[in-house]
Amino acid sequence: MLITLKFIILFSAFSFLLFGLSCLFSPLMTLEFKRYELHSYQKITGILQILGAISLAVGLYFTPLLLLGSYGLSLLMFSGFLVRISLKDSIWKTLPSFCFALLNLYAFILSIIFV
Repeated sequence: MLITLKFIILFSAFSFLLFGLSCLFSPLMTLEFKRYELHSYQKITGILQILGAISLAVGLYFTPLLLLGSYGLSLLMFSGFLVRISLKDSIWKTLPSFCFALLNLYAFILSIIFV
């Protein structure tokens, strides 16, 4: 496996573990989800982020989980990007979701090609 791909996977896994925990336990995230008018999706979003992080980490040893996790997180972040666009958030608030969507899509494509 390419060292670049491993770095991307570990970076994304660590990031989404933190994002997921924040989504589940941070009062600031509760305020954000209320602002999005998506409060009912907060817990499932946090759980999906944590499951995605675990899938990426375990996917280093079991490719199907890597594919599932990277593709799933890419879809989740693309959805977050669309929510940010619909709320007319600033580029600085919108850019992270777009970057993580691309990063996980890139990991998905590299995993298909090289793993």
